[in-house]
Amino acid sequence: MAAWRGFIEAGHDVLADLEDELVSAHGLGVGDYGVLVRLSEATDQRLRMCDLAGSLRLSPSGLTRRIDGLVRDGLVAREPAPDDRRVSLAVLTAKGRRTLEAAAPTHVAGVRRHFLDHLTPTQIRQVGAAFTALVAKRDAERRATI
Repeated sequence: MAAWRGFIEAGHDVLADLEDELVSAHGLGVGDYGVLVRLSEATDQRLRMCDLAGSLRLSPSGLTRRIDGLVRDGLVAREPAPDDRRVSLAVLTAKGRRTLEAAAPTHVAGVRRHFLDHLTPTQIRQVGAAFTALVAKRDAERRATI
């Protein structure tokens, strides 16, 4: 119970602090930042909407709402897939790239200040190993049910 409660409380607090900093400095929430990061890491900085939703663990409608705001702000564009016009792509725009590049140092400094600086190097390695194992096992479970 202590591990679970600690995970919930610490995660909530750290994410809230990161959200406050990103919004006040860049007008960008943690969720929007996550979309821009995923797109920046993708081939040609574009992803099918369904793949982006899956990687962010959002429903299609949840992603649509998030993308709508990013499109409105000029950070992301929607394009039809060239090989299947029924499929929509989310594409990082030049403005989105600049916004991400400006926000990344704020985010990295916040992760350091609100999370890493409170742990010893050994604890950081242990937390990293624990969450890497958890993600791998959950991914394997998901693949087994498909």
